[in-house]
Amino acid sequence: MMASAPAAIDSVRIAFSPNGLRLLNVIIALIMFGIALDLRVDDFRRVVTRPRAVVVILVTQLVLLPALTFGLTQALPLAPSVALGMILVAACPGGNVSNLMTHLARGNTELSVTLTAIVTAGAIVFTPLNLSVWASLDPGTRALLRVVHVDPVSMFFTIFVILGLPLAVGMLLAARRPSLAARMRGPFRRASMLFLLAFIVMAATNNWSAFMRHLPEIFPIVILHNALALALGFTTAALFRLGARERRTATIEIGIQNAGLGLILIFAFFGGLGGMAYVAALWGGWHIVAGLLLAAVWSRRPPADADADEAADETATVTPAR
Repeated sequence: MMASAPAAIDSVRIAFSPNGLRLLNVIIALIMFGIALDLRVDDFRRVVTRPRAVVVILVTQLVLLPALTFGLTQALPLAPSVALGMILVAACPGGNVSNLMTHLARGNTELSVTLTAIVTAGAIVFTPLNLSVWASLDPGTRALLRVVHVDPVSMFFTIFVILGLPLAVGMLLAARRPSLAARMRGPFRRASMLFLLAFIVMAATNNWSAFMRHLPEIFPIVILHNALALALGFTTAALFRLGARERRTATIEIGIQNAGLGLILIFAFFGGLGGMAYVAALWGGWHIVAGLLLAAVWSRRPPADADADEAADETATVTPAR
């Protein structure tokens, strides 16, 4: 059960300049633009041709992960701001490095790209919706929502500007100038990730004493939350008997969240509320470490259905003689 009295971390506010916040907005917009360079309209159409895996993972991402997170906040003695940060992270779309990690893990990269496209576009609606629904179920987090007066409509427009517009522009460029998009793809992905990590380090440095004081309190929670998210993705895919490659994809998609977007929303709507900001910042660093470690293990182990998938692809490309 959540702590009934406000904890010290609930009163902490992360100090960050308006210019720093504008920089974070630009970084996330560039990350979304870089993701969009990999996306095509056909990525959305694949839902029709391969609906089962897509639907299973989408329901896990948009429904089960926030529900699991809420259950975890009820099971642990958490400060309301920490619980609200966990709910917000779970409500964010998948992280932008999930496609790369899926590729390294020998998962289904095409499926990962499809999910990235759909979940990122859907975040315009589902992120504020999930945050409002699950945070309102607990008195502590509900009180924080009232204090900061979070307007779901304002959050919708903020997410649309940060995610929707860069996504549309990037996809348009990829469709009209594919060769230019191909050249930009790698540098954009690397640079945007470096800028985001630099931002998190800078934010931690500017608030170093408070950050270090609460690190032992928050870091184990972030590790547990991320481990449960990874396990949820794998377990759900296994229960619905998805293939080995799809199980790897589901694990990574559910365990890698766009914590950078979470930070923007925390600064924009919650005044840099300490517990929330610590959760999002630590998640932003840890999920990359956990995802890469998992991808490294899986990269050494071919998925059980890899040979069958490759054979099916070869059969599909052979034209029978007539």
